[in-house]
This record gives sequence, C-alpha cells and structure tokens, in this order.
Amino acid sequence: MATTKKTVSKKKLIDDNHIISKYMDYVLEHQATPKNVFTFCKINAIEEPDFYTFFGSFGNLRQTIWVKFFENVQQTILKDESYSTYTDKNKLLTLYFSMFELLTLNRSYVLFSLKENKKGLENLKDLKWFRGEFKTFINQIIDENPKKDFVRLDRITKPVFSEGAWIQFLLLLKYWMEDSSKGFEKTDILIEKSVNTVVDLLDTKPLESLIDLGKFLWKERKM
Repeated sequence: MATTKKTVSKKKLIDDNHIISKYMDYVLEHQATPKNVFTFCKINAIEEPDFYTFFGSFGNLRQTIWVKFFENVQQTILKDESYSTYTDKNKLLTLYFSMFELLTLNRSYVLFSLKENKKGLENLKDLKWFRGEFKTFINQIIDENPKKDFVRLDRITKPVFSEGAWIQFLLLLKYWMEDSSKGFEKTDILIEKSVNTVVDLLDTKPLESLIDLGKFLWKERKM
C-alpha cells in the first residue's frame, strides 16, 4: 500500500528586524500607520504572537527603530580604530555626521515619523529611548577625555551638557528636515559651526563662534 509522505512546512523565522522592515515599508507605501496589530500582521504574514514577542505596541516598535538607528551609528563609529584618538570635538563631529548620513538613508521614514501628526518636532515621543542612548554616548565622550577640549566642563554638570547636546541635535534635525540643498551640504556646514560653538563656549573663543554661527543662520533665513 502506497503511503503519502507528509510535508512539514517550516515556519518562517521572524525577528525584530523583519517586523521593523515591514512596518517601515507599510507606512511609506500607505502614508499612514496600520490601524491595529492584527491587520498589520495579517497583511505581512506575521503571527500576532510573534509581533508581541518583540514589541508591546506600535509605539514600542517606533521607539526601537530610532534606537537601532543610533546603535548602527555607534557600531560604525567604534569600528574605526582611530576614533579613540580623536579630540572631543572631532568625536562630536563624527557622531553628528554619521547620524545624519544614516538618517538621510532613511529620510522618507524619518520625515513621515516626525511629521505624522503635523506637529514637527513636537511629536518627539518616538525619540524617547533614542534620547537616552544619545545622552549616554555624549557622557562617554566627556568621560574618555575630560581634560582635552572640554577644559571648563567642571563649571557645569555632565547632565546639563548632555542635555544641551541633545537640544543641539534636535535643532540640527529640524534644519535637516527643511534642508533642500544638494547633498544636504548646508546641514553639514551647520553641524560644523554648531559643534565649534559648543566646544568654544567651554573653552576660549565663544564670541567669535557665536557671531560666525549667527551670520550663517541669518543668511539662511533670508534665502
């Protein structure tokens, strides 16, 4: 008697990166967030329990996306063997340039994420976990070379400086979102000028740097 061989289908392995990729594709294609987890999972052939294995909600997923952005940048920076020899100023420049290079690769998603509710940077709830990672990294930069560029850091606390760096990043992010220059070259200019200003305020030439930054921002405002 002939027997029928049973075919055992292997369940496709689902991880957090797969779910994130599908989510980003969905919002960009539909220009809207999924109505609910069930619908999103059904469309993308994902078991709903698999979604909840990694994310408690879409809010958690969106925050994780930003954290992964930052982790990717960190890994890229730390792979450079010469990074540890950089001054604090150059470490900040490397962080910002690398961060905006990655954001540019994901610009469509970033713009949707921050403009979804038409409130621009007021809609920062998705950046809460990212903010924590960012400030921790800034503190590490300070701890690694406390006596180099930031020679007056003892006059302010690290939390104040890391919060200031975070605000600086948000201002750069807002400018980048509205930047229409080729290759976002104006954002690159602003990054360098703003980092120079921060370092100089903690060291020597604050007035010259503020004037230089002010001239650039005023020129852009009139264009």
